[in-house]
Amino acid sequence: MPRPRSEFDDVRPLEFRTPEEVLDADEMYTMSEIGRLLQGLEPDEPLDPDTENVLLDWAIPWMLKYAESFVFAEPVDEQSAGYYGLAEDA
Repeated sequence: MPRPRSEFDDVRPLEFRTPEEVLDADEMYTMSEIGRLLQGLEPDEPLDPDTENVLLDWAIPWMLKYAESFVFAEPVDEQSAGYYGLAEDA
């Protein structure tokens, strides 16, 4: 349900950091790790599943917005996550 803007004390512009501002060029990350980094957390920060899902909801569209900046590597096995990193020309 929409809420009146006047109910909010702090309204700011939506700003996305670039992949180069978030990721180390020499590292590869899982989507979950990227979601944490986007929120200023450590990549291995323990999170409950609901919080992790919210972070993924933010990370996935962010990665799509900057898709040309990423490369990916296949998971090491079928039960593991894939890894993403910065493209060399990013």
